[in-house]
Parts: sequence; structure tokens; C-alpha cells
Amino acid sequence: MNLTYEKCGDYLIPNLIPDPEPDGELRKFGLMRKQYLKENKSGIYQGMILSGKLKEHLLMVQEQAELQFDVLVEQMAQREGVTEQLKEENQMLWVQRMNNIRARAEEIVRASSIFHI
Repeated sequence: MNLTYEKCGDYLIPNLIPDPEPDGELRKFGLMRKQYLKENKSGIYQGMILSGKLKEHLLMVQEQAELQFDVLVEQMAQREGVTEQLKEENQMLWVQRMNNIRARAEEIVRASSIFHI
């Protein structure tokens, strides 16, 4: 934070100017992390808000979680034989298996990235 003072009569009043927040939109995993910190780790959450590091932290966790999710989905699909060929032959089976893979990958990401300090 940039801290300067303005003289107002006999008093010096601080001009509190917070540092700009990093650019980026919070998506699913970033919002999940924020909710987890707010509800379960309120001291850490408040400390990050006061230091201006919350959004930076959330964006970093979000990026890592999304990368981990994508890698897990790709690996699981490959291991279980969920391919484009299956998609062409039996679309409903492909959708069913991909939904199952995505749910399992999301659960792994939640446990390892979102709910982990």
C-alpha cells in the first residue's frame, strides 16, 4: 500500500490507496477456494484481504486447479478408453463416461487444491 498523509487542520489524515488488484476473473475453482477460506479459515482469509493478496492467491489456486483438472480428465479418459471413436459410435455412452470422469477429477482437485492449506 502507498501511504501518504494529508494535513487537515492540526491533524495528519492518512490517504489510504490500496494496490490495484490483479486482472483476471474468478471462475469455479477460484470461487470455491474463496468460499472455503471464508467459512473454514477466516483468519487466513481476513489476513489476505487486509494485505491485498486474496485475489492474487485465488487466481493462482484457480490456475493450478484448472490445469490439474484438465490433465486428470485427459489421463482418465485415455486410461478408460473414452475416445473420439466412442463418441462417434455411441454418443450417450461417451457423455455418461465423460461426466463420470469429470466428477471424479473435480473431487480430486477439490481435495488436493481447494481444501488444502
